[in-house]
Amino acid sequence: MSLKGWLGRKQALAMLGKRPNTGSIQPIAEQLDENIRILQEIFTMTPDLVIRTFESTFAEGRVALVYLSGLVDKSSINNNLLRPLLNPGEYTGTSIFDLLSVGAVSTVYDFGSVEEEILQGSSVLFVEGRTEVLVAETHGWPQRAVEDPQLEASLKGAHQGFVETDIQNIALIRRYIPNRELKIKQLRIGARGKGKISIMYMDDIINPDILKELEDRIGMLEIDAVINTGELEELIEDNPWSPFPQFVMTERPDSAASHLLQGRIAVIVDRSPSVLIGPTTFASFFQNVDDYSTRWPVATFIRLLRYLAFLVATFLPAIYIALVSFNYEVIPIDLILSVGESRERVPFPPLLEAMLMELTLEMLREAGVRLPAPIGQTVGIVGGIVIGQAVVQAGVVSNIMVIVVAFTAIASFIIPNYDMASALRLLRFIMMGLAAMFGIVGIIIGLMTLIGHLISLESLGVPYGSPLAPTRFSDWKDLFVRLPLWNMKNRPLSARARQTKRQGDNRPQGDGK
Repeated sequence: MSLKGWLGRKQALAMLGKRPNTGSIQPIAEQLDENIRILQEIFTMTPDLVIRTFESTFAEGRVALVYLSGLVDKSSINNNLLRPLLNPGEYTGTSIFDLLSVGAVSTVYDFGSVEEEILQGSSVLFVEGRTEVLVAETHGWPQRAVEDPQLEASLKGAHQGFVETDIQNIALIRRYIPNRELKIKQLRIGARGKGKISIMYMDDIINPDILKELEDRIGMLEIDAVINTGELEELIEDNPWSPFPQFVMTERPDSAASHLLQGRIAVIVDRSPSVLIGPTTFASFFQNVDDYSTRWPVATFIRLLRYLAFLVATFLPAIYIALVSFNYEVIPIDLILSVGESRERVPFPPLLEAMLMELTLEMLREAGVRLPAPIGQTVGIVGGIVIGQAVVQAGVVSNIMVIVVAFTAIASFIIPNYDMASALRLLRFIMMGLAAMFGIVGIIIGLMTLIGHLISLESLGVPYGSPLAPTRFSDWKDLFVRLPLWNMKNRPLSARARQTKRQGDNRPQGDGK
């Protein structure tokens, strides 16, 4: 979808940002008391605002240091700001910039900028008689340590996951790609809560048209605030009505680095522990970082297993309903007798039987996720066993239906991407409805509609069905099978990378035999 078409559906969202800006462009006054009064008017009912005034022998007149106590590193303020200002004789320099020993110091000239810097965790320094304000980066908000990813577990990969601080997330990616071609463009969006968006890419690989498309989409957003990565994904995706994710959301730095080297873009949202990757294709959601840490025959087998799981998780309950309700003549006679014996006490039609079990499974899944981990595992296991046995003994559902639902659940757990697995959960119910109305014909109609929808989708203007539609045989080396790494000498054509050839000689070194 072009930017023009994408903007057509954004007109309604644009009204979210049509609110008055609370910031002020009032210039800084020379009188310190006047500046403090204006600050107190801006930050009313803000008990964590600290305004400390004192006499500094280095500056002519009084000095006021202002910050929000919960967003700063107090040890940095004491050592790098207060100590030099109160004891300037220990330091050398010709200006107050030379006096401050904090890492980064800048200057602003209006209260709108002062307000924004204070809310971002910086400390500002007002000096009597000056119409500019010194801003020192003393960020020290609460943050957690780097931990093992929760949704993307890896057996042989790294055990580091992204956190809620964009600076740390950028550093984690730089550890994998220590190259000067790794560039970062930063944007700030949000009328009330300005959030920092970092766009990372390899400058010599990325397609500039795709990069500009993404920048335009993010830059034109008019909204109060972007709280997490999922909100940004929904705001900039090509087709908001599709159940399929159009960006890969990852919490692994090694996965993000791999996508960057393929010619894709990583979008880091400050305050969110996930990173968006785009453009992406349907096949990207069936690839895992362990695929490239395992021997290629084993990785190929596991990947084929995932595609089989996709079909099972989407169509198995629908096939059961179609065969039992309409097309029972295709079932072998011995099996149909077993199915009939299992269903002789069941009072419900196959659709209601399947719906009851699938909805029960979904409730158990959500209960296991929302509860604490030890309790969640117990609820999932005990609930599944007790409910499954009870409903069969009561004659509410058949034994065959319990087996079908169990296979479907296991298949959905194999899908490595949570967003794709969630989409399949919705499609399963649609296929069950089509099977109940039209039998096998309904399933075929649903399959053809699904294929047509996948072919029509785009991600940042790149075909979602690539490399199958359009067909790019060179990318099939990493599609259903995973050929040896030394055989994959080119970057995926679906990423539209400007530099398609991977650098270096990837051929294995041997004796030539």
